[in-house]
Amino acid sequence: MHTATVNGANLHYADQGPKGGPAVMFANSLGTDLRLWDALLPHLPEGLRLIRYDKRGHGLSEETPGPYTIEQLADDAAGLIRHLGLRDVVFVGLSIGGLIGQSLAVRHGELLRGLVISNSAAKIGDAGIWHGRVVTIRRHGLASIGPATMERWFSPAFRASGAADPWQRMLERQPVDGYIACCEAIAAADLREAAPGLKLPLRLIAAELDGATPVSVMQDTAELIEGSRVEVMQGVGHLPCVEAPEAYAGILTGFLREVGHV
Repeated sequence: MHTATVNGANLHYADQGPKGGPAVMFANSLGTDLRLWDALLPHLPEGLRLIRYDKRGHGLSEETPGPYTIEQLADDAAGLIRHLGLRDVVFVGLSIGGLIGQSLAVRHGELLRGLVISNSAAKIGDAGIWHGRVVTIRRHGLASIGPATMERWFSPAFRASGAADPWQRMLERQPVDGYIACCEAIAAADLREAAPGLKLPLRLIAAELDGATPVSVMQDTAELIEGSRVEVMQGVGHLPCVEAPEAYAGILTGFLREVGHV
């Protein structure tokens, strides 16, 4: 277990692979921790330095008082990159992690070689939806949103197999105030004006059955960013790196080759 104090928060992270290897950093979704990427990593090329971390208020990272902002969470990611002495990082962000990645590219672009926006967008939902979710959680706890969240996260076949059950438990065991603080960050985040200014190599990964950030929403974001491209994975939901890790790794590896990272 590794921890680093960054911007006043103690962040938990995992650091795998050769210290001198090209770095890839992963930011996970709302309601998950760094284990989101476990099934993916074995399918990636050897020689990469693979950094995963729990954003503040999630997993084993510190739950500081909220609300959070996407800019604050992006500064956390930048602080961890600097703590590790890294540059030219390819940042892979899923859902809220994709918002973090976009803000990171805007605020600390000198640290990045490329950006993958996975199952995310320049704006995710509207503030009313997020505030409604916060009210529900405060009244009834995270377990009250578990079943509906699994429907957005995973395909019917994956849920029917029972494979989604551990992910529902992971969601329901997140720190409640940390989850709420991240909901508030998403509610306030709108990167549509900033998106056209993203000039670094960039790839978007969408999923056919994503109930949180549908393909059409991701395509709208891609239209804002010159030269970007959306890869659509078939038959999977909001967390395609869990349902189809080998196919996800194929897309990511192709992007890493394009930017000279492997």
